[in-house]
Amino acid sequence: MSYEESSAWRSYARAPLALRATVALVITLAFLAVPAFADQWAYTNLHIDRVYDRDWAMALRAVGTLYVWIPVALIIWLVQREQDSAAAKKRALFVIGSPILAGLLCEVMKLLIRRERPDVARGDWVFRDWSDHTFSTAGLATPSSHTMVAFGAATMLARLYPRARWVFYVLAWGCGATRVLSRGHYLSDVTFGALLGWAVGWGIWIQWEKAEPSAATGDS
Repeated sequence: MSYEESSAWRSYARAPLALRATVALVITLAFLAVPAFADQWAYTNLHIDRVYDRDWAMALRAVGTLYVWIPVALIIWLVQREQDSAAAKKRALFVIGSPILAGLLCEVMKLLIRRERPDVARGDWVFRDWSDHTFSTAGLATPSSHTMVAFGAATMLARLYPRARWVFYVLAWGCGATRVLSRGHYLSDVTFGALLGWAVGWGIWIQWEKAEPSAATGDS
């Protein structure tokens, strides 16, 4: 974390709870409500037929799954354990823990919001009744789980390896873009999922940094 980022975060952390809650609410609504105005337009105009028949799209979609981040965490542990076994283990656990937590939170949010996928009504919003598959997220859209998982992992990796942060975020946004292009999600599903995944990654990082400031430093 740079000095500017550190100072800004400390100022925010010291702000009154009401102010911090208001800021968080405004940002959350912006990432969900503002893109929602473009949901129908995006459904109509941002579409590639059979997009997942293309290798690049399948690769980007995979970024939103644990099939990618489990081996990445394992690689981090194997490569860095000779330098510092304890730190390597913690980094690996946080790299896999962040997308796991993001994915679990996403399932809860889907059950609460209950918005169906775009193809149910050709881009119009449809919400599932509480009596219909009350505890099943199958077919629910908001937020995008692939995007949340991707951003949960990308955010953690960006803190650990800041010189490569743009690579992680490009991959995460690419994953979200394919979900819109495939009509699997609304645009607002993806932006909302990106914010929540980022928040999960940052939340874990902050707690880790508070517990062990010296262990949480990445590349300068």
